[in-house]
Parts: sequence; C-alpha cells; structure tokens
Amino acid sequence: MIRHTKVNDQSIAYQISGSGPPVLMLHGFPQTQAMWHAIAPTLAQDFTVVTADLRGYGASSKPPRMEDMSFRPMAADQVALMAGLGFDRFHLIGHDRGARTAHRLALDWPEAVQSLTLMDIVPTHLLLNDLTQEVARAYYHWFFLAQPAPFPETLIGHDPDAYFQSCLAGWGGGMDGFDANALDAYRTSWNDPDCIRTMCNDYRAAIDVDFTLDANDLQRKIQAPALVLHGKDGIMGQAYDMAATWADRLKNMQSIGLPGGHFFPDTHPEDTTQALHHFLTTVTAST
Repeated sequence: MIRHTKVNDQSIAYQISGSGPPVLMLHGFPQTQAMWHAIAPTLAQDFTVVTADLRGYGASSKPPRMEDMSFRPMAADQVALMAGLGFDRFHLIGHDRGARTAHRLALDWPEAVQSLTLMDIVPTHLLLNDLTQEVARAYYHWFFLAQPAPFPETLIGHDPDAYFQSCLAGWGGGMDGFDANALDAYRTSWNDPDCIRTMCNDYRAAIDVDFTLDANDLQRKIQAPALVLHGKDGIMGQAYDMAATWADRLKNMQSIGLPGGHFFPDTHPEDTTQALHHFLTTVTAST
C-alpha cells in the first residue's frame, strides 16, 4: 500500500514492509518505486524495507524550481522520511538517479548510513568532467533533458511513451524482462506533464548544481561498507572500470557485475536480490 508523508514541503510516496534492520531503496530515471516489486518482498523476509518515490517522480510531489531537483534536497527528503518512521540509521540502496541521491545522502548524512549500495552509476562529477565519446553517445539524454525549458518537455510531451520506452530499451538491451505492472506504473508517472518537467529539472540540476557540490567533495571518502553493482551488458560496465571509478570515494567497497544492461534490477531481479541479500546480511552480522 502506497502511503504519503510530508517532509521538507514535499509529499513523498512510500511503502514499508517486513521487519528487522531498516533498508531504504531508491529508484532511478524514468521509473518509480515499482522497480523494486520483485526484490523488496524477498528482502522484507529479513529486513524492514522502505521503497520511496523520489521528489519529482511517481506519486511524490513535483517541485517547481530546477534547484529543488538537486540530489541534496532529494536526499534530505529521504533522511526525513526514514527519521519519521523511527529509523535514524539504515541500509541505503539506489539505482541510477536514486544511486546519485544515495551517494549525496551518504556524503551529507554519513551517520545515517549503515551501508551503501550504488547500482550502475559512476560518480556524477567524473561522468561530466571526463566525458568520452562512447558515453556521450549512449547518455545523450543528460544533455538533451538539461536544455532550457520548455524545449525537451515539449518534444517529449508529444509522445512520452515512445520517448521513455526508447530509454528503457536502449540502455537495458531491449524490453524483454520488464514486468507489465511495473511498466504501467512507469507510464502513469511519465505521462504526467509535471513529472516530465521535474525529470528534466533533475538533469538540469545535475549540471548546474550537483557538479559543483561533487567537486567540493572530491577528497571525501565514504566510510560505510559499500557495494557497487553494474550490468555486465550496460554502457557503464563496458565503458568504465567500475571499481576503479569508486576506489577513491568509498573506503570499504565491493564491486560486482550482474547479468543484464542498465536496468538489471528490472530484468534480472533474482540475481540482484541474491547480491543485495548477501551484502546486507554480511554487513548486519558484522555490526
């Protein structure tokens, strides 16, 4: 059951299930918390699992200003959500934009993070500062969505399903493996003009706000145990040495490649669940 809570002048949609040590799971672009539909129930057998829609996505509120879609306020929402549920410290899992939000959360609120799992991203500053032709071609959307409003919003708005499904298929290696109900939830979200606007603002903020924030934190290393997962067939896993990109940012890190492309949690949920469960239980047992 989707619930809502008010934090930081936003309404954040979330679900909570299970019992045990708390785990917060954050989705990416252009998705919603529905991406965890096949993973959260298994984890909830041993953990209290919270899945949430980031501000600007899904059933959460859509703030008007570009800077409100920076990863810092997005992370602040999630810290407040978890505190309101009684969890001042928790395991943190993020995919894509959710992983970038999780990285910022771990930098700004290190005391809240018991462990950190980042899925299929390299650091925001690294991607933008050392952009290769290969990544620029595949991740063109970073720069298309960041164009001044209302240019990308207008083009996408003519056929949101065609645009966003091209993203899922292009980075994920096709549409096979995506759950029909999850796709329905994604379509409901991305057909909302306000959601299209805030998703564009997410990418504008990454360049105009988050790049500078990350530049100021280049010398900081997250102390919490960390797991970096990537899709073996995805552009990140092929274009980067994933462990090397995070080596100077995460003190205690494991890096694992899983079957699939960028959307491996959707298309290979069993492999993803197994990797997450092993990591979470190992960390929990050692603390």
